[in-house]
Parts: sequence; structure tokens; C-alpha cells
Amino acid sequence: MPALGRTVRYTPDALKALRRHGNVAARLMKVIRDYAEEPVSHANNVKKLKGSTALRLRVGGYRIIFEEAGSELVVTDIGPRGSIYD
Repeated sequence: MPALGRTVRYTPDALKALRRHGNVAARLMKVIRDYAEEPVSHANNVKKLKGSTALRLRVGGYRIIFEEAGSELVVTDIGPRGSIYD
């Protein structure tokens, strides 16, 4: 079980995506923080991506792509479910 209270780090691409989806950015960031503090809270919405070490967190019609690196969550991309995997 990963350590609780992990820090969240955003890549430049993820920050750009948050700005692009400004109307839901606060909600997405809250879900990421909640998952970092208590992974069990959103465990049913997280899946490992095939052929990658990345994970996907589902938030409504949006997907958050991230990797767990020790005590840190590195958010690499955020976007609508239809275009995030391109």
C-alpha cells in the first residue's frame, strides 16, 4: 500500500491542460488531491494503462493520466475521455 499524504506534481503539459479546461480545473485538482491523500477514496476510478507504467483516473467525462513515483504523484496529462489517449 502506498504511503498516504503524497505530494502532487504537474508537468507543463498537465498545467496547460488545466488552463484549457478552466471551468472544471478546480474539480479535477480536488479529485487529484483527494486521491493523493487517500487512494482508497477513488480506487474504483483508477486503472493501469496497457503498455505503460501510467495510471488513469476517471473524473466524469475527463481523464487524468499520472504516475506514482514513491511519495509523489506526477500528473502528466488531463483531458476529455475522447481525446486523451491520442
